[in-house]
Amino acid sequence: MIKEKQIYLILHNIRSIQNVGAIFRTADAAGVSKIFLTGYTPAPIDRFGRTRGDFAKTALGAQNIMAWESINSINFLIKRLKKEKIKIIAIEQSKNAIDYKKIKIKFPSAFIFGNEVRGLSKSILNKSDKIAHIKMFGGKESLNVSVAAGIFIFRVLEI
Repeated sequence: MIKEKQIYLILHNIRSIQNVGAIFRTADAAGVSKIFLTGYTPAPIDRFGRTRGDFAKTALGAQNIMAWESINSINFLIKRLKKEKIKIIAIEQSKNAIDYKKIKIKFPSAFIFGNEVRGLSKSILNKSDKIAHIKMFGGKESLNVSVAAGIFIFRVLEI
């Protein structure tokens, strides 16, 4: 059962509300336990507590089903999750990254996805237990973050 594979997503400094909404839908479909929004990643509600229509347009109700939490400091969150014995896996193109098809996941785990252009910082990669990447075969070196999240989550969970 998917819920037995307790997984969390950390979306760090993702700028596109459409990408975040799409990830919420994918996370719900895959049975993700919770999504953490860190840095300036947009949330389903604005700073005044109002529902964001632009978020709802891509999340299509998943924002009302998925457990989520906004935390400004990713460093604080990583420390907290490690204390709870949750493995941290960064999804990033890096010389130290393991092919996502070969990575061995121990649950509970949290998967970090970063900014659409800059990715994840070396500091975050250094705090991660593992780094995984999705091989690129074309001229571009990366995928859209919401597409990468979908590919990674469904492959790792073997759904």
